[in-house]
Amino acid sequence: MPPLLSVQNASKSYSGNKVLDNAWLELASGEAHALMGENGAGKSTLIKLLAGVVTPDIIDLKLNGTPIQIRSAQEAFVLGLRFIHQELNVVPQLSVAENLFLQSVYPKRFGLVDWRSLNKKAKTMLSGLGIEHIAPEKKMARLSTGDKMLVKIAAALLGEANETASVFVLDEPTAALSSEETGRLFELIGQLKTRGCAVLYVSHRLEEIFALCEHVTVMRDGKTVASKAISETKQSELIELMTGRSLQQVYGKRGESVFQDVLLDIQRLESQKLKGIKFKLFKGEIVGLAGLAGSGRSELLRAIMGVDASRHEILLEGQPFLASSPSSSWEQGLAFVPEERRAEGLVLSHSVANNVALPHLNQMSHGGVVLKRRLQAKKARALTEQVRLKARGMGQKVKELSGGNQQKVVFARALAASPRLLLLDEPGRGVDVGAKVDIYTFIRQLSQKGTGIILASSDLTELLGLCDRILILHEGKQVALVKAQGLSQAELLGLCYQTKAAA
Repeated sequence: MPPLLSVQNASKSYSGNKVLDNAWLELASGEAHALMGENGAGKSTLIKLLAGVVTPDIIDLKLNGTPIQIRSAQEAFVLGLRFIHQELNVVPQLSVAENLFLQSVYPKRFGLVDWRSLNKKAKTMLSGLGIEHIAPEKKMARLSTGDKMLVKIAAALLGEANETASVFVLDEPTAALSSEETGRLFELIGQLKTRGCAVLYVSHRLEEIFALCEHVTVMRDGKTVASKAISETKQSELIELMTGRSLQQVYGKRGESVFQDVLLDIQRLESQKLKGIKFKLFKGEIVGLAGLAGSGRSELLRAIMGVDASRHEILLEGQPFLASSPSSSWEQGLAFVPEERRAEGLVLSHSVANNVALPHLNQMSHGGVVLKRRLQAKKARALTEQVRLKARGMGQKVKELSGGNQQKVVFARALAASPRLLLLDEPGRGVDVGAKVDIYTFIRQLSQKGTGIILASSDLTELLGLCDRILILHEGKQVALVKAQGLSQAELLGLCYQTKAAA
């Protein structure tokens, strides 16, 4: 039986630079198929060829064994291909209902649009994804990023226009979704598979790939390097296929370390969420924060940084430290990489240089008033080179960068402070494996220079791969502090769940 969709010899060059080099992909009916690779591997270009928005140099396409051509987005739609792109291409001035039915003919009454009927149909579509909180009449511009993505998902996967569609392509659909919303999406994908559709799923989240997909294709440098059943592979193998490096190389090798000098001594820390926090961090040590959702990982970092109010007795290198505000903490040698980099860590409409400089404007200005533009650009360029940022220049707007490169901008800002203490909240979330390697290398280098690091993460592999000790939290309380070396992922997860059971 031929594959539902076969892609062979896909090639595309820009100004002599090959971004796709005889790439291939085969999708089967009733299967979720992962497409993986680092940023720049060619995934997005391949998807754009299938969507008819980019013209290939060469490509051989077959749908159910029959040769086809896709020369426009309309042709892709007619052939039964549906796409959810990572970029939120919505019409902000139109309502949710209007965006849901952009590809359809609006219902009419007496020659005019029947808005009541349109909104009713939109409500039914949203209910199909379990969405009850988004009003069909609401303007798209007023929705959050996550809600906009939910509308895009509903438009691409549900409704009359999609009942005969057979191939669904989802590019990072869960990047802005909560765990509950992600669960609803997975249920819908299960329904599509039952219907015999093929689902091409692009994500950097390995746990999603192994939970959802039956098959995986890996791309590197514009080429297809492997395609195999999920049941026949492991996360470590996929990482090596994507990067050409082993899992140990991803996290870096860390020998047995003896830490002597105390950097941070939290003798007492309490807040609205946190109770009984008390531990020491040594110079050059990386301490991880683990725990189930709602455990207080982020709240602990925010309290230390002075983002959230707390009652505390803290010593920093033996001197009293007052976590009164983020600006005060930056001045005292702390740096913070927040969990929500787009909402809390970056000004997306501003340049790379402006974002790197944000907490350091006093050092880059005349009397804190007139900004030294040349100094700002020079320092930003040097810092972004250290974190291996990929950008057109220091004037490029941050919103134009990939997720991994946006995270690198936040890290470059932290590096500018020559921090004594670095606070990291989910540093690897939403970035590809290649960018993670650069970020992890940066974290290692800082710790080796004596910077103390506290790292909150829901990725247990990340915690075990990077940290010296791991502090386990439950409902805002400190319940265990263990050595990471020799600890398995199952044992760490068990500690997180046992604290819940003991509570």
